[in-house]
Amino acid sequence: MKNSINKVMGFVLTGSLIFTACDKKLSEYNPTGLTPDATYTTAKGFETLVNAAYTYTRFWYGKEEGYSLSEMGTDIWTNGTGDVFPQLSRYDNLQGSNTAALTLEWDNFYAAIYLCNTGISKIGEIPDYTAKQKLQREAELRFMRAFYYWHIVETWGGVHFTTEATAPGVIESTANKTPVETFYTQIFEDLNYAVKNLPATTTDYGRPTVTIPVAKAFLARMYLTRGMNTEAAAMANELIKNPDYMLLPKFADLWSMSNLKNKEVIWSIDYSTNLANNDLSSSAYPSGHSRGSNNGHMLFTQVYDQVNTSLLVRDIPNGRPFNRYMPTKTLLDLFNETDDSRYLASFQVAWLCNKEARTAGNSFNTKDTFDFKLGDTVCYTSKSTLTAASMNGKHYTTYDISRVYNAAGVPTNRKFYISLKKFLDPTRGSFNEAQSARDVFVIRLAEMYLIAAEANFNLGKPDVAAGLLNTLRTRAAIPGHEAAMQITPAQVTLDFILDERARELCGEQLRWFDLKRTNKLIDRVTRLNPDAAQYIKGYHTVRPIPQSQIDAVTNKSEFAQNQGYQ
Repeated sequence: MKNSINKVMGFVLTGSLIFTACDKKLSEYNPTGLTPDATYTTAKGFETLVNAAYTYTRFWYGKEEGYSLSEMGTDIWTNGTGDVFPQLSRYDNLQGSNTAALTLEWDNFYAAIYLCNTGISKIGEIPDYTAKQKLQREAELRFMRAFYYWHIVETWGGVHFTTEATAPGVIESTANKTPVETFYTQIFEDLNYAVKNLPATTTDYGRPTVTIPVAKAFLARMYLTRGMNTEAAAMANELIKNPDYMLLPKFADLWSMSNLKNKEVIWSIDYSTNLANNDLSSSAYPSGHSRGSNNGHMLFTQVYDQVNTSLLVRDIPNGRPFNRYMPTKTLLDLFNETDDSRYLASFQVAWLCNKEARTAGNSFNTKDTFDFKLGDTVCYTSKSTLTAASMNGKHYTTYDISRVYNAAGVPTNRKFYISLKKFLDPTRGSFNEAQSARDVFVIRLAEMYLIAAEANFNLGKPDVAAGLLNTLRTRAAIPGHEAAMQITPAQVTLDFILDERARELCGEQLRWFDLKRTNKLIDRVTRLNPDAAQYIKGYHTVRPIPQSQIDAVTNKSEFAQNQGYQ
């Protein structure tokens, strides 16, 4: 944000990027002694700035703070026993003073904005760039500024806004409150510039460089967010017709670690297979997130290693169980697992013996004994209610729906449950490895079908919407069940589209924004998430500004806390 609150400097160190976000209480990290004025006047130096502008995505995508702010506090997730930000999950005493996730994202988003503004203001001064290179680099910075400002304005509402670069050494301690419309005017201006000046394709996945299709896809999302349905449908349709992208034949194929660079992904945050390149201790990212790479593999996993320690121990394929988030009963009920392959492609329901032993009993019969072999089922979680008769002769532990949720849908067991498996990474080096090299899919083609469907529904064209949804549902169908997955135009409603987005995109860091965009956040949380229903209020459609930011500004009467928060 302002220079005394958040600032970033990029420096060239033998080809590596060094950057840091500092506030009034911290000293700057600048081992080289270089300054922006000296560094950002050559193409080589300016490249470090552009690279740095991309890196702030790593504080949100694939990180616990980002998941908590984008998936939790919705209709489809609630907190497991390991949740460290329950205020975001349940809205229980959510304040700017008690949620570190808000502070981390605020600080780093505004650091990114400062860097983008600096680069845009200086691009014309780089003598060794061609005119075409200047246009492309400015287009990248404008896209990233629009991307970060979208996260800021949707999360916090009309807070601080600037397109000015703050000069090094200038201390500014005031902030402004800016209308939401001003943010979006700039977002659309930047994205339109990006569409005109970005490259059509790229082979640079390490940054990863944005392209015209990426800008168009994000623009489609922005059009839908602002109720510009004709524009949203047209832009999404452009991507759908783009021969460079295609839906993968099987939904499950999306999540294979060997298939991350696939034709359905329009833009992803690339995490290096060399984890040291992503880590806090890396020379490339000394001020990066403390957990480095993608952490999604840990956050949605039940503590399977506590089911039966004689038979099932923590291992690499099943992930490191942080037990942060669990599905609401609502999310599980959205799936018809008989017809829809996305249920078993998204969720893990069984855990197999990885430690041979003799054990006694199961959930229904505590007297039975059985010799378990490697590969035998040890734990089974079911979205149905199991009976003693159905479990006769079964020796594994079961956590059926009646043992995890009560009749009202409130979890009675927050340790053992059906777990999201989309983000598991069996290529990790050890069972305790917190980092994954898995890329995070920010925009994929399936979202374009969903955007086009919603926009057409809003335009009074449910037949077109149904056709688009049926394309996704046909891909999702278990072979032989394609007909059962088809819907009619009469079935298309806004709630059905939100249900379909949950089936397709659950866990992909979009849900909170989807509910806010459709004005369904309060309604669906109140009706469908009993954990959060008792606490959510109308003002929760924006998050509280971090208290550290409120304390830092000198114009507190103009820059006050968001309404409803202390």
